[in-house]
Amino acid sequence: MEKSHLKGIVGSLAVALVVAGCGGLGKMNKYVSTITYTVDPNPLIVQGDTVHVNINGNFPGKYFYKKAQVELTPTLTYASGETPMKMAGFQGEKATVASNTNYTTVPYETGKSFTYNDKVAYTPAMEESQLMLKILGKQGKKEKPFDAVKLADGVITTPYLMLSDDKVILAKDNFVRVTSHSADATIHYLVASEVVRPTELKDQDVKDVSAWLKNSAKNQRIVIKGATIDAYASPEGEVHMNEGLADKRAASAKKWLQGELTKNKYAMAKDNAFYTLNPRGEDWAGFKAATQASTFADKDLVLRVLEMYPDVEKRESEIKNMAATYKEVAEDILPKLRRSEVKVNYDLTGYSDDELTQLSKTSPDSLNVEELLKAATLTSDLNEQLRIYRECERIHPTDYRASNNVGYVLFQQGKMAEAEAAFQKANSISDNPVSTNNLGAIARQKGDRKKAADLFKKAAAAGPEVKYNQGIVDIQNGNYSSANANMSGVNSFNAALAKMLGGDAAGAQRILDAAPEKDSAKGHYLAAIIAARTNNGDAVRNHLGMAVQQDASLREKAKKDLEFRAFKDNLGL
Repeated sequence: MEKSHLKGIVGSLAVALVVAGCGGLGKMNKYVSTITYTVDPNPLIVQGDTVHVNINGNFPGKYFYKKAQVELTPTLTYASGETPMKMAGFQGEKATVASNTNYTTVPYETGKSFTYNDKVAYTPAMEESQLMLKILGKQGKKEKPFDAVKLADGVITTPYLMLSDDKVILAKDNFVRVTSHSADATIHYLVASEVVRPTELKDQDVKDVSAWLKNSAKNQRIVIKGATIDAYASPEGEVHMNEGLADKRAASAKKWLQGELTKNKYAMAKDNAFYTLNPRGEDWAGFKAATQASTFADKDLVLRVLEMYPDVEKRESEIKNMAATYKEVAEDILPKLRRSEVKVNYDLTGYSDDELTQLSKTSPDSLNVEELLKAATLTSDLNEQLRIYRECERIHPTDYRASNNVGYVLFQQGKMAEAEAAFQKANSISDNPVSTNNLGAIARQKGDRKKAADLFKKAAAAGPEVKYNQGIVDIQNGNYSSANANMSGVNSFNAALAKMLGGDAAGAQRILDAAPEKDSAKGHYLAAIIAARTNNGDAVRNHLGMAVQQDASLREKAKKDLEFRAFKDNLGL
């Protein structure tokens, strides 16, 4: 806090003032310099687009004429005009004022201290201004303007150094180069048999696995990792028989698969380690599930009866009885449980980066959504990225990511209206936090901070970019503690600016030193302000010199910037 003391008058004048206690407005004006004021802050500073003024003042004893009134009006004056703040009224002990006034009474003998607070909206003209106190004395019908008093210099506008580096988010692809799959077939058996019947080999799933093995034999993108065979028996036979039957069925299914692999000249065909056989015995759980899923009328009765028998052999006997009683059990449920489930496990290697790039140009329709989204990330050319994302949008119109990423590229190109439309389209496909954040960034850049903050709140799940974007809004709103919290852990120009505006110059310098903008013109300019706030004149001059080398317009800004008021005669510019 800096003080602007209007010094008390010397002793002889003070005596004269006492004698003149019954004097009028002229003498109050003559000794107006005996009123003292402290202004905080001084210079004034813009915060949240607002200039706040706080004044502590004191009327000395034997100054305020008992029948007088004084109106104090702090006023920002500048080349193109002035902005008055609210008026504060004071009156003597015997003053007559209108009934609707609310003036503070100042005792003649003791005087009185007072406080004053007000704020006005900032305009650029205020950067080069003075805070003047306009004083109007009144007595009865008489009015007399007193000599105006200068209270403070200008307005510091450092918050307006903020960069509009809002973070829009690219919706990421889920492309995986190597993916794991399986080719599956189920072989069914007759009751109590492990023989693979020729008719079973004509089932579509078995034929599909055979065809796949043939077609994949020379496909270098496919690497077969192994095969698993789970074999089961239906639960109406004896436990020991069913366990042995499951073993035999696993072996017969293996023999069939081994024959297919050998026929197609797979090297691992005769390697027993390639096959994992899992004989599961009788499939009681499968029986319950199949019965429950069936439509025959007495299925619930069948299940209740069977669950009455915890003894396995007794339950097997009852299942045989049920099969004899219910055609559905015998013909639809039990046959499906006599099976071997064959899985050929393999890895599939997708397109290389070069292939994706080429196919995105020549055959984009052949690529799935993940491949197209991945292809767009393989180039730094924004126009090419935009082309691929638009193709993805055309081919896969139900995936919001394509439209969002169209908007992302348009935002980078400075085409805000088109970007906003693309983000809105993405959200119309699927309301998502990524596009919501991006719409918040657009809203802030259009000047609607409240809408931006509402969107950022909704988009919290999108990632750390959302908090950073809210931090930008916080800086503009003058809420520096919140800005620092939201930008915590980020090394950027704006994070350093927020830290400094919050009063931590040393912390601001540490952030700026690690920020990518540290060697830019604005980076050096901010470093000069930090140096000024820590009273480091050499660093002020060095950083201003480097800032002006990159941006000559900063020379005149620095000369009038009140951040450098203590060094104005030694800036080296």
